[in-house]
Amino acid sequence: MPYAPSSDDVRLYFEEAGQGTPIIFLHEFAADHTNWEPQMRYFSRGHRCIAYSARGYTPSDVPASAEVYTYKHFYTDALAVLDHLNIAKAHFVGLSMGSYSSLQIGLNAPERALSMTLAAVGSGSSLENLAAFREQCRANAEQYDAIGSAEVAKATGEAPSRIPFLLKDPRGHADFYNSLARHDAKGSANTMRSFQGGRPSIYTLTESIRKVPTPALIICGDEDDNCIEPSLFLKKHLPASGLAFFPKSGHVLNLEEPALFNAMVERFLALAEAGRWLARDPRSMLPQT
Repeated sequence: MPYAPSSDDVRLYFEEAGQGTPIIFLHEFAADHTNWEPQMRYFSRGHRCIAYSARGYTPSDVPASAEVYTYKHFYTDALAVLDHLNIAKAHFVGLSMGSYSSLQIGLNAPERALSMTLAAVGSGSSLENLAAFREQCRANAEQYDAIGSAEVAKATGEAPSRIPFLLKDPRGHADFYNSLARHDAKGSANTMRSFQGGRPSIYTLTESIRKVPTPALIICGDEDDNCIEPSLFLKKHLPASGLAFFPKSGHVLNLEEPALFNAMVERFLALAEAGRWLARDPRSMLPQT
């Protein structure tokens, strides 16, 4: 099995397909590398596509200590996969947790990113509710420890932002949660404690976000309530960003609306590669008279 070593010697399982300009896919908390299959199949027709499972998600290693599951570990792991493959730059396509890591690469290693697709980004960022969100993350981690992934999957399958997926595609929704039920409970608990419950709110990063030059596509489902305001915030402050809302859609955008997702991202990547996805022209921000 192919593995890339992280900077702290955690083995990260990856798969790749196709040739061309590289795209690396970063999955959400409830997913793993397999949930990018519709995009791996589509984009590998014209790009070199890489999907990997984050630390804590088998067949990648599952470190025992929660201390090595911080947001810094997660975004540097993505770079470690690229380093292992001798890839200097890539398009980063992330969903939720993967979007946060992609944004961190834009903040901390912009020279490695050809573009950033930030889908379903920013859940848990509200400063007003941040303490409660972190407390809930700790409780969720305890739940993984106490009852295991299979029981957690049963309990979370009808979370509000997942209902649109259930209504549109019951079969796909069932497959998704069957996969979640097989996740390593300790890895999920540690990710919930340290990454989800410890990452800085994007609202605390405003000045740094304003300096990110990387072309960015922000995608949000209009029924993914926790991500709407963060998506609008990023559109306001990321200089070279565009924002798309998917109608009647929730959190799992790449699986819920794969054709729309692929078409939107494909157009974005083509414009970014052509140098035609630019920072917003200041003239478009002048007051109307």
